[in-house]
Amino acid sequence: MRILTVVLVVWLLIGVLAAGQRGYFDSDKNSDVSCSDAGTVAVTIVAGPLNYIGANPKVDCKVPEPSK
Repeated sequence: MRILTVVLVVWLLIGVLAAGQRGYFDSDKNSDVSCSDAGTVAVTIVAGPLNYIGANPKVDCKVPEPSK
């Protein structure tokens, strides 16, 4: 169980590193974060090392507008 926890933490840290290298955490770029931006960051982190073998996860989501 302990090895599984270590592997999971390392996997997610590699994903955070990949998201950082892609500039997803730049404060000037992400002043207006959308659903798609947040989703892309999340799946990049979850993809972990797969980012370095060609995975480039993107999320496209549409949030319904409130009625008038």
